[in-house]
Amino acid sequence: MELEVRHLRALCAIADTGSLHKAARQLGMSQPSLTTQLRRIENSLGAELFSRGRTGCRPTPLGRSLLDRARPLVADMAALVTETRAAAARTDGPGLRVGSTASRALPGWLRRLRQRLPDTDVGLRMDVSANELLRTVAAGRLDVAFVHEVEGCPLRVPDGLDGRVLVAREPQFVSMAPAHPAASRAVVDLADLATDHWMVDPTVDGEWDGLRRVLGAAGIDPPLLHGDYHTAASLIVLGEAVAPCQPTSLPRDDMAIRPLRGDPLAVRLLLYARPGAPLDLLYAELATAYREVALRAAPYREWLRNQGAAARLSVGPCMMTV
Repeated sequence: MELEVRHLRALCAIADTGSLHKAARQLGMSQPSLTTQLRRIENSLGAELFSRGRTGCRPTPLGRSLLDRARPLVADMAALVTETRAAAARTDGPGLRVGSTASRALPGWLRRLRQRLPDTDVGLRMDVSANELLRTVAAGRLDVAFVHEVEGCPLRVPDGLDGRVLVAREPQFVSMAPAHPAASRAVVDLADLATDHWMVDPTVDGEWDGLRRVLGAAGIDPPLLHGDYHTAASLIVLGEAVAPCQPTSLPRDDMAIRPLRGDPLAVRLLLYARPGAPLDLLYAELATAYREVALRAAPYREWLRNQGAAARLSVGPCMMTV
């Protein structure tokens, strides 16, 4: 006879209740059946696990040792069953599969979607490649993708997707150490950063080509470093690099965020969905989430005010023309 989880569950019930009668009732079986099962378990192990007396059943030293190891196994199995049933319920129910490149608006968007669609399981897939996310939507493995398109580097949008423009031209700011000489200015010229190391992530669609084009047009050729933007942040705070950043980035004590004069770097923010997805709802909630983070970031809020765009940004979807 091999021990099974149901046997361990029976032993735990006997120990917890201190009675074969009470344990049998808890397990939904008759006392004679439980007594027979306990006898078979003890015969299989070759030792007595409980001492029986007029006051009930108490674990023997060997029984206590076995119970110490059995309880975590029983608990883990119960958790496994509960989690699997919950996952199955989510799978059976409606789901929304969201893809996105990095955006400060993403957490607020997901929160709003879960509030608006409480019976829908909202999943998330992040990717640095907007083109890969769009291909995944076209293949039916995602329902919607929120992506950015670097100016001058158009995305390859598969046929058949429904799309909306969230922001027609979002300026990209620059992040630098607070001690950088240019950080003392409200607006930075590219020429002020001509001798800095610029950090760019070449795996992000269009960013390497877009940055090279803009720097070349400005007549400067600074040294470029390749790496992800988490690495960039650690170098920036040490004064070893500067990097483009989203205008919705919140300033930190160890990092300054500044707009570039003339806004030479920009992206277009886009929402694409498969046919049949609730695009109007998705777009409206994303617009609200973006508005919130845009107005929270002081440098971007000031930029919008200077552009006369803050009012449009604060009233609704017309802000998409910014």
